[in-house]
Amino acid sequence: MIYLDNAGTTKMSEKAKEAMLPYFDNIYGNASSLHEAGQIAKDELEKARETIASLIGANTNEIYFTSGGSESDNLAIYSACKIGKIRGKNHIITTKFEHHAIMETLKEYEKLGFEVTYLDVYENGIVKSQDVLNAIKDTTCLVTIMTANNEIGTIQPIEEIGKICREKGVTFHTDAVQAVGHIHIDVKEMNIDMLSLSAHKFHGPKGVGALYVRKGIPVFSYIFGGSQENGRRAGTENIAGIVGMACALKESVEEMEEVSNREKKLRDKLFENLSKIPHSKINGDLEKRLPNNFNMSFEGIEGESLILLLSDEGICATSGSACTSGSLDPSHVLLSIGLKHEIAHGSLRLTLSKYTTEEEIDKTISAVPKIVEYLRKMSPIWDEMEKGVKEHVI
Repeated sequence: MIYLDNAGTTKMSEKAKEAMLPYFDNIYGNASSLHEAGQIAKDELEKARETIASLIGANTNEIYFTSGGSESDNLAIYSACKIGKIRGKNHIITTKFEHHAIMETLKEYEKLGFEVTYLDVYENGIVKSQDVLNAIKDTTCLVTIMTANNEIGTIQPIEEIGKICREKGVTFHTDAVQAVGHIHIDVKEMNIDMLSLSAHKFHGPKGVGALYVRKGIPVFSYIFGGSQENGRRAGTENIAGIVGMACALKESVEEMEEVSNREKKLRDKLFENLSKIPHSKINGDLEKRLPNNFNMSFEGIEGESLILLLSDEGICATSGSACTSGSLDPSHVLLSIGLKHEIAHGSLRLTLSKYTTEEEIDKTISAVPKIVEYLRKMSPIWDEMEKGVKEHVI
């Protein structure tokens, strides 16, 4: 099997698995208990918190453990909106291509009377910091913009946006789930107030993540029942998962330069070869992009059929994010960068990891053109375009 869906989830690293094992057997105490077993677990929990904080430039007491990126995003928005309501501010700024954990949450807050401005991300998939500045109002309580897009991999000008928000006194949150462990992140350098991350995106375990909150920014709990996480998130901490996350992030940061260079080389090989397919289009900026992200659209085909036929060839790929794989609607990300519906439907996302081999990339390069050609031969729309009845869009 060739696995090229690492934006969806990643294979656990061996080091992370080994680091977790003692916490299923020998060190299994509840970190909230006062007895020896509990205090040993508590010590390990705080060591992991310190490790994660140091790797993103944060202070130890600014890290709150959660169940993953979606919860971290929700907690950040909830906290910012609650303090905003107290202060009489009800305006939020985001982009048109955020992850659904942001988009769906903001829809709920719109129902509660909050105003949301959705900024354009343009054809290259990058928001303009000037647009953020222009959108800020006296009533703005939150700006939430992802660090790197989960579908097309484009990296946003987070440091510039953070600086604008800091100068304007507006809380700035970034969903960095796709970015942490893959590109350099320093919350202080980048003027970030709140940041979401998730372990399974950088070879850690599923079901565990964290929210960084800058000291002085209020955090309001919406899970009640205990005093864990400094009273901000009730529930017995997943010590094994948290330790695994810390280990995986440390390993990813240490290997980042080497892995990124290798991933970029293989990704560029994909672009170079698959761009030769007639009437195809690269989606998103090529330079300001995650090193492991490939996204293209092919005219005249359905992405779902392409994914299924690639799967028959033993290649795991997607046409969008894992959160929307069950939807027949075209990707909101691809629509946000100006693609027509019929082109957005024919997209392919391949995301690499440190485990991806050149042989796997070569097999993918061989398989995709044949499948695209096969699907086009079956398409009446493609037939009309080839005969000149309809014009090609790409």
